Amino acid sequence: MNYHEKLDFDNIPKHVGIIMDGNGRWAKNRKKPRTFGHKEGTERVIEIVEAAYKINVKSLTLYAFSTENWKRPEEEISKLMDLLAFYIKSQLEKIKKNNIRIMVLGDYTAFPEKIVGLIDTALQETKSNDKMILNIGLNYGGQSEIVRASKKICEEVIAGNISIDDINTESFKDYLYTRGQNDLDLLIRPSGEFRVSNFLLYQLAYSEFYFSDILWPDFHENEFYKAICDFQSRNRRYGGL
Repeated sequence: MNYHEKLDFDNIPKHVGIIMDGNGRWAKNRKKPRTFGHKEGTERVIEIVEAAYKINVKSLTLYAFSTENWKRPEEEISKLMDLLAFYIKSQLEKIKKNNIRIMVLGDYTAFPEKIVGLIDTALQETKSNDKMILNIGLNYGGQSEIVRASKKICEEVIAGNISIDDINTESFKDYLYTRGQNDLDLLIRPSGEFRVSNFLLYQLAYSEFYFSDILWPDFHENEFYKAICDFQSRNRRYGGL
């Protein structure tokens, strides 16, 4: 079925987040090293960013490297860094041409110097773009983000810039990495897992969840549109009737 033809273009989620999971299992099923799966997963990133762009998603957030991923073997982490560098180098001109802004969620300064330099360039050269925001979670964790935001608020209160009474659920968002963006409308997780894995914990308060058994390297454009169609079938009441 062609799910693109079934889309309601008046009800496209403004903010979609994806936990890109299953690269290692996909490779194992083919008796290949895990890094082979990550490479194929990078191809899906390119495909899904283009798919989101075509249907006018305003923010797409991809969970690329979590704070917990440092526990993986050093060789695998090194290959992931290489793939990140490849993605930025090969896609930056297209991203600029398509008026997409790249933003990073997480402390990417912990990465190797050459990667930090590439990310800095991508952030600088796309900062004025406004067609779509591509958030990339790098050394990101939802709990760490909330702690970071809380510390920044404390600093503001101590400095006398704000009062405690100024802090509420809306003003708190101004201290998150996603400041100025819509809350997450739809969370997609391929690979058959049913957990959020420390991803956008504050922003997903009223998100719709879509879980799929398909491993990320096989999660093609039509599967993405299928998830959007499923989202459009939901009745979002936000606690009301």
